[in-house]
Amino acid sequence: MNKLFYAKLAATNIGKNRKTYIPYMLTCIITVAMFYIIKSLSMNEGISSLRGGATIESMLYLGCWIVAIFAVIFLFYTNSFLIKRRKKEFGLFNILGMEKKHLSRVIGIETLYIAVIGLVLGIGVGILLDKAMYLLILKILGEEITLGFYISWESMWQTFLLFGAIFILIFVNSLRQVHLAKPIELLRGGSVGEKEPKANWFIAIAGAICLGLGYYIAVVTQDPVTALVYFFGAAILVIIGTYLLFTAGSITLLKLLRKNKRYYYKTNHFISISGMLYRMKQNAVGLANICILSTAVLVMISSTTSLMIGSEDMIRTRYPYDIAIYSQDTDEAHNLEMMEKTRRVLEGNGAELERVVYYNYLSFVSIRDGNSFITDKETVDSSVESIANLFFIPLEDYNRVSGEERVLQDGQILLYANRQPYDGWTLEVFGKNYTVKEHLDSFAGDGLMEADVLSTYFIVVKDMDEIEWLYQKQDEAYGEQASEVRLLYGFDLFGSDEEEYAIYQQVAEGLKGDPEFHGMIECRAEARDGFFVMYGGLFFLGIFLGILFIMATILIIYYKQISEGYDDKERYAIMQKVGLSHAEVKRSIHSQILTVFFLPLLAAGVHMVFAFPLVSKILALLSMTNTTLYILCTAGCFLVFAFGYGVIYALTAKVYYRIVSA
Repeated sequence: MNKLFYAKLAATNIGKNRKTYIPYMLTCIITVAMFYIIKSLSMNEGISSLRGGATIESMLYLGCWIVAIFAVIFLFYTNSFLIKRRKKEFGLFNILGMEKKHLSRVIGIETLYIAVIGLVLGIGVGILLDKAMYLLILKILGEEITLGFYISWESMWQTFLLFGAIFILIFVNSLRQVHLAKPIELLRGGSVGEKEPKANWFIAIAGAICLGLGYYIAVVTQDPVTALVYFFGAAILVIIGTYLLFTAGSITLLKLLRKNKRYYYKTNHFISISGMLYRMKQNAVGLANICILSTAVLVMISSTTSLMIGSEDMIRTRYPYDIAIYSQDTDEAHNLEMMEKTRRVLEGNGAELERVVYYNYLSFVSIRDGNSFITDKETVDSSVESIANLFFIPLEDYNRVSGEERVLQDGQILLYANRQPYDGWTLEVFGKNYTVKEHLDSFAGDGLMEADVLSTYFIVVKDMDEIEWLYQKQDEAYGEQASEVRLLYGFDLFGSDEEEYAIYQQVAEGLKGDPEFHGMIECRAEARDGFFVMYGGLFFLGIFLGILFIMATILIIYYKQISEGYDDKERYAIMQKVGLSHAEVKRSIHSQILTVFFLPLLAAGVHMVFAFPLVSKILALLSMTNTTLYILCTAGCFLVFAFGYGVIYALTAKVYYRIVSA
């Protein structure tokens, strides 16, 4: 036999099955390109030289692993559609005399064609877009745009190794399916799984329980630290529940609808329900995949977008003053001298102060038990979720900062909680009971504890004597780990970030050179760079992975519609022969596709609603407390995604209809 026979046959097979192979090849090209891009960016020396480049590199390195794992799973998943559609063809070749070793050769050459096209074009596209992605990162971070072209040979080599291994595994898996199947099974391969599944109430109920537990955790979790701990557990429960409900729950629902004779015995309902029920087992997995991918896209893009848009608000929340000095010196004279030195630096630079704030405070950790706060070291070490910060400030300083004239009696306090609510009217610490005179709506020093993942309770006590008593008690409890009474001296400046940063450097240099100064100094302008680097990196990674997942969603939908179209073609032909009109066939197709197609989007929307409380609390750990902004970003992302989803529906419905009506 001619040595080129198998190569020509493989090329002919791909050409004849171009409706399924062209999208698969495009997927391979895009996946290869995206892996090369993110790998190249993670190794780009230009990234490492940026401000906060180490943070960006870490995020990109994590992205490399996510894309690699995604590529393995997704390319295997999409290849399964191809093998399913080709089994009948392979069975026919087998019956006509082609041995399975010859089939293996054809499959191997086909896989080689796809691998070469995917790798060559994918890396080519990756090289062309790599610079664009690098410039996008620079634009997001507000860095200066640089010229030049960069090709990462190391990234290219690693891309060849990864996807070469994936295509080899895909080839081996295809051989396994062909060699283990008998010729008659190959001929019926396209129809495997069409047996009507049974309603499994146990699995359906288990799915509802898993989904309910995931939703319950998301809704009832109030503490951000607990939310971070429980997030992945809740996500896994929702994923399991989604798969179980789509597989068993959907079948159970369809059978219940079939029992409703008034609903079922109508032309559109009869055909659509029986059609979906006929192959719902294989449909359900694809629908669940679409739902999970859609939810992942929406969560990633909405959260990273809100972080990026709201970064300036978060900076101002975390750093309430342009420059803040924290002194641990308990000597009032030394603190006054420190403030005087700072004022001289400001006057020397001609700086204009917009706001000046200073107050004493004491902050230490404790364990909350109802209205009591425990400071036993062993208890603090053994319980994590209940740990909270107590932040005390004397009434005199509070009134000066707030501009109010409140009055407290012995044993009375004012209280504000920044994360976990506190509704009680008494508070016990070190065996002393305080009466909460009023729950405050806000507190000027809230931003100081914004970076802390723990809940903080800001407490205004009567005077400095009370602060000193609390200090002595916590010093006895914590020993060397005890906190010191601190003085915060903060102020805002008129001027640009560059001017603010220059003044900060002079103030910091003067204070750090003073042996009597014990404390730290913060600058909002300096911190702004770090915020933009971190949130800009997350935003880029979210958009990058979001595009990858959207591509996966589109391809799953496309293959599902094509697969169902070929499966339904003969069935609809029979129905037309027995009297069903062309218009009735079209309405039935529209009803079935519409029901099945938009079910994952609806479920993803429900997932987003229940995930919102949990995700918003996790974002609070990153200083993102603007819930309104997150709501708008989530709603906007969902509407844009739903519009794109509708466009995909319109296109795939036409493909489906052309197949069944051909």
